[in-house]
Amino acid sequence: MYSSMEETRGNVLFFVIAILSVMPTSSVSSLLESPSFRSPVSNLTVAVGREAVLNCAVDNLSPYKVAWLKVDTQTILTIYNHVITKNNRIGVSNSERNIWHLHIKDVRESDQGWYMCQINTDPMKSQVGFLTVVDVVSVPPDILDYPTSTDMVVDEGSNVSLQCVAKGSPEPSIMWKREDGEKIRFQNGVEVLNATGPVLNITNVKRDHMGPYLCIATNGIPPSVSKRIKLVVQFAPSVYIQYQLIGAYDDQQVTLECFSQAFPKSINYWTKETGEIIPHSNKFVPEIIEDGYKVHMKLRIKLLDPKDYGIYKCISKNSLGEMEGTINVYRLTNPNQYIHTSKKELTEDNIISGNNNHRYFDDVRKIRNDTSKKFNLEEAIDLQSYHSTNSAHYISISNHLMKLFLTLVITLHYGHHYHSHIRVSIS
Repeated sequence: MYSSMEETRGNVLFFVIAILSVMPTSSVSSLLESPSFRSPVSNLTVAVGREAVLNCAVDNLSPYKVAWLKVDTQTILTIYNHVITKNNRIGVSNSERNIWHLHIKDVRESDQGWYMCQINTDPMKSQVGFLTVVDVVSVPPDILDYPTSTDMVVDEGSNVSLQCVAKGSPEPSIMWKREDGEKIRFQNGVEVLNATGPVLNITNVKRDHMGPYLCIATNGIPPSVSKRIKLVVQFAPSVYIQYQLIGAYDDQQVTLECFSQAFPKSINYWTKETGEIIPHSNKFVPEIIEDGYKVHMKLRIKLLDPKDYGIYKCISKNSLGEMEGTINVYRLTNPNQYIHTSKKELTEDNIISGNNNHRYFDDVRKIRNDTSKKFNLEEAIDLQSYHSTNSAHYISISNHLMKLFLTLVITLHYGHHYHSHIRVSIS
């Protein structure tokens, strides 16, 4: 009976080898597309005693066959759906998408090595994957879904504890880091790129703590694993305005700026002092620039006229509250008007001065010609470090001192007599 079983096995093996040795005829193969591997065979790490499954995906296989071999021993393990080796721990299966699975049960250290997936084309096509077998006391880390933390939403000012639990052998160590590469900030002022331990505690959480954190588990057995936990900090809007007083003159263009922060996302808009919302128009051009929970609001006002001066408000609101900031745009005298001379004053001077009237007129004309150098208000504003946006001047308290200074210069240069006929307009 034993000899009969051996004879049967030999006949089956001969039959399988005969199938692989017969290639399709040229007339048939010319009508078929050549088979190809859909993806490489992935390397695999398995602990002793577990099952290893190596996968090989092939397109356009028919009428060719797939075989699995162990490279170091040149052992044919499977051909098509048949197991060739006498190792009863070896199995083979395939799915409808022509993915061929090599099963190795109760993995042993001797199973470690390269495995080849082969197609019996001419020439032969193949690719390999490596099976790593680790000792039963060496198991790669695995992060447990519970009690590891999930994404969290907290209020600003509260305390947060992020937890990460992993198993493996040896026991994995846990490291925390921010996905964006920023440092983790603690209440005591300490800032670190990485924090260790299964729990990450953040006291009095702030908006700049918001973002995704990575919990990374390692134990020296590859591969390391990580989990992404997103921390969301919600808070009511806050508003910051750098320039609250803006001086401008008629026909200028000015840009008002307002910065706000809020989460959940805020609604942002501009209003006049009356509360009327300012829509986009030819005169008013609102603009909003968003960067996460930060918002930069701009309002460009074209060709100012008298009715445009007054109070403007930038408003930011979300489900947690509302905040507004105000900017006062007030009118200045046009800085291009340096020195004004009254025709009436000139006439009276001609009568009083007699023969000196031509000299006076020449002096006034000289003053006018020299104003760009001596009385240019824009230069005066630069000296006082005025802030200018689109030619709008942000007023300094030293403006009054500048008026006195210019008046003194005119008096000393042209004398008391001529000063009485000259009016300097400074804003």
